[in-house]
Amino acid sequence: MTPTGHPVIPVPRIGVLLVNLGTPDAPDAPSVKRYLREFLSDKRVVEIPALLWQPILRGIILNTRPSKSAHAYRQVWSEEGSPLAAITRRQAEALAKAFAGRAMVDWAMRYGNPGIASRIAALTAAGCDRILLAPLYPQYCAATTATANDSAFVALAGMRWQPALRTLPPYHDDPLYIGALKADLERQLEALDFTPDRLLLSFHGMPQRTLELGDPYHCHCRKTARLLAEALGREVDVAFQSRFGRAKWLEPATDTMLAGYPGQGVRKIAIAAPGFSADCLETIEELGIRGRATFLGAGGTHFARLDCLNDSVAGIAMLQRLVARELEGWLAAP
Repeated sequence: MTPTGHPVIPVPRIGVLLVNLGTPDAPDAPSVKRYLREFLSDKRVVEIPALLWQPILRGIILNTRPSKSAHAYRQVWSEEGSPLAAITRRQAEALAKAFAGRAMVDWAMRYGNPGIASRIAALTAAGCDRILLAPLYPQYCAATTATANDSAFVALAGMRWQPALRTLPPYHDDPLYIGALKADLERQLEALDFTPDRLLLSFHGMPQRTLELGDPYHCHCRKTARLLAEALGREVDVAFQSRFGRAKWLEPATDTMLAGYPGQGVRKIAIAAPGFSADCLETIEELGIRGRATFLGAGGTHFARLDCLNDSVAGIAMLQRLVARELEGWLAAP
């Protein structure tokens, strides 16, 4: 018998928390400034001593970059808000239906809202004593996967009664992921009204130093590209986008590749971003708007930006099977 005055203990449940990078709350300079302050203050993201970096961040970057970034965000913002947040929410809703009665599914952003700590708190308040943290980064990088895990561990450090926690491993070479990419990209390529001369795979860039320090990200991207090329039965080109600052970044650079293609006789291209689980500023604006302008301005004639897996049939089926596999032992077979 429960003693008088004993707090109510919810029925034990299993939780799944999808995590993506983050987004400002609105496409305006103050919101972007708050977001960038949090993002660029993460020691996993900028590996420069704080005494050197913070004066640059607060004195220069946060006073110049927010207005430019806000303009870019306004070009991709919709009635649902930020595309990254909207798509991640739809992915969570689709998985919630798939696991209805078996597991709760929620979503969070590493930077911005909803935060990881708040959603872990919500899941535990609902009775989840076992949680799968699922950073939606196919290729592992300390600046993405590790910092999402760090944030969850910090949240648990402040809890007296912690849930058990599992983390989704990278899935850059998983047959489920490669198969989903193959099916979805083939569907999109077949729908084009032209035949691309090249298929360019653009991954988010990282400083070259991360590779030299032992981060597996570059190798994971290259392996994804190789396996996907084999699955598609065609050659692909690989490049890295979103360079920032003066340090040397992984090469070749996406914008350089796009500018150079027409001079090589490549005038029709399709570009995909398989390292992103959901379309966002970097895919819609950087590739789809600025990348298109760069390519066509250099003499290209046909340009197609292909969607990420998002909440497509192939994408959700892949996530469902990845999550179910990681929940084995916790979750009874359906």
